[in-house]
Amino acid sequence: MADEEEIILAELPDDELVLQMMDDLYDGLKEEIEDAVNILLDRGWTPYDILTKSLVAGMTVVGNDFRDGILFVPEVLLAAQAMKAGMAILKPLLVETGAPKMGKMVIGTVKGDIHDIGKNLVGMMMEGAGFEIIDLGINNPAEDYIAALEREGADILGMSALLTTTMPYMKTVIDQLTQMGKRGDYIVLVGGAPLNEEFGRAIGADAYCKDAAVAVETAKAMMARRHNQVAG
Repeated sequence: MADEEEIILAELPDDELVLQMMDDLYDGLKEEIEDAVNILLDRGWTPYDILTKSLVAGMTVVGNDFRDGILFVPEVLLAAQAMKAGMAILKPLLVETGAPKMGKMVIGTVKGDIHDIGKNLVGMMMEGAGFEIIDLGINNPAEDYIAALEREGADILGMSALLTTTMPYMKTVIDQLTQMGKRGDYIVLVGGAPLNEEFGRAIGADAYCKDAAVAVETAKAMMARRHNQVAG
């Protein structure tokens, strides 16, 4: 609509600006997200609050609508790129302010599989929730996962597969960790369209996560349990 009034982000009060950011994120408007992040920083917001209350909240809506078939892959990717643009501004500041780190996760698509949309979404949602993410990309053999887990001192391994033919490779990775006596060192989460809870249990994963929102909740709960065990 040509006669629609242009929204001036800097003139919006904080609560309206946050709602506008969620809309802009949903629409994949990268520059608007960058502007809004800077406006909130100028207004004295902590990087962690900007991250959780606008970007993570916005990506949760995107993730849910993707799951429910309201949004499709191209739109989700645009939203993800807008989120990344906001994160690029916040990341160094989060490190400086020592924002709460939930844990460290190595994530990647398994050997033989080159699908990465779901994995990317999980990685970004996890990052948004305060986890440090080491994304290995696609087509990962067991040794790459294991080397990254050891090198990074990670807490969580996330494996993704979209093909029924590549799903069983997840068991190969878990079996290798078990043979090395290291299975207990890591929380193993698996996901991807053809998987289900039964499959996750059968291969010895800690949990099957049906979408990015579930992955975040599961990882948080399992990390909290692990901290309690250590403390106890």
